[in-house]
Amino acid sequence: MKLGIVGLPNVGKSTLFNAITNAGAQSANYPFCTIEPNVGVVAVPDSRLDKLAEMYEPEKYTPATIEFVDIAGLVKGASKGEGLGNQFLANIREVDAIVHVVRCFENDDIIHVDGSIDPKRDIDTINVELILSDMDVLDRRIDKTMKLLKGDKKYQAELDFFKRVKEALDEGKPARSVECTPEEAELLSTVSLLTNKPIIYAANLSDSDFQDGSADGNPYFAVVKEIAEAEHAGVLPICAEIEAEISGMKPEEKEMFLSEMGLQQSGLDRLINACYDLLGLISYLTAGKPEVRAWTITKGTKAPQAAGKIHSDFERGFIRAEVVAFDDLMNCGSMAAAKEKGLVRSEGKEYVMKDGDIVLFRFNV
Repeated sequence: MKLGIVGLPNVGKSTLFNAITNAGAQSANYPFCTIEPNVGVVAVPDSRLDKLAEMYEPEKYTPATIEFVDIAGLVKGASKGEGLGNQFLANIREVDAIVHVVRCFENDDIIHVDGSIDPKRDIDTINVELILSDMDVLDRRIDKTMKLLKGDKKYQAELDFFKRVKEALDEGKPARSVECTPEEAELLSTVSLLTNKPIIYAANLSDSDFQDGSADGNPYFAVVKEIAEAEHAGVLPICAEIEAEISGMKPEEKEMFLSEMGLQQSGLDRLINACYDLLGLISYLTAGKPEVRAWTITKGTKAPQAAGKIHSDFERGFIRAEVVAFDDLMNCGSMAAAKEKGLVRSEGKEYVMKDGDIVLFRFNV
């Protein structure tokens, strides 16, 4: 999974990126300090994998990973090539989802590019540039559909739908805000629209707004929540300053620090969970002495396709999947005990994988 972190200059975007990836992207109090997209790969925290490692003492421990791309700051006119606009748009096309960092804190020492704190204006600034880019793409698709319609009337419904999406874009609304049937959603996915990408608004708050979970008391955060709900987008309160502070701590120090702040998880953990939910992702696990490993799949994936994540031969020659639920294995204490109790199931090609399934695939090629 590749996530693009975007935002206006000086909203805390690169500070957050540095904190969650420890990749050392330059962070400074001026626009465009991130010119090339910095990339950081982080492990997806999964306590189930840790428990399996304790049980099997494997030679190799492989968590799922997420790639974060810190994309250059955006200014008005990006869709026309202003600033680093063309590069920004090209980079954002390559990501699976967008994490849009929105400034929701006051700080006289950090200059806002537009001179004041206004989350709606900031979100609109980036959305407008993405919408303008999308309108060009959609216009070309509408022209193509109109030509097809001349020879085949079945394209009328497609044309009507694309015109409805265009109307939303004309009104300054992102494509993801358009109500769609499952068939229309599938059709929309065939057009490479930036504003149809899943998005999480990361509302960057001050550390004082985070203490005792008082984020809802921040009026700027309330604005971001309202926008996210209207767009069918995710929203996450986060504090880049806190993330920067804990990024270099040892696990026990981090846990104590978060506990004192009244927080259960780090911002990174919450961001990853939110992205998994947004994209409809789950993890299944494989375990043994050679390796314990987490594999990321979409909800609804059947066993053969899940096996294909490991190797295409596993899917091609799929026979069955031997599956045990994580909790059942932990309660039994060993795979042998789970088998004795009849908790290890033999599942066929129609089995839909569940989050936390521990699987051994049988195949023959």
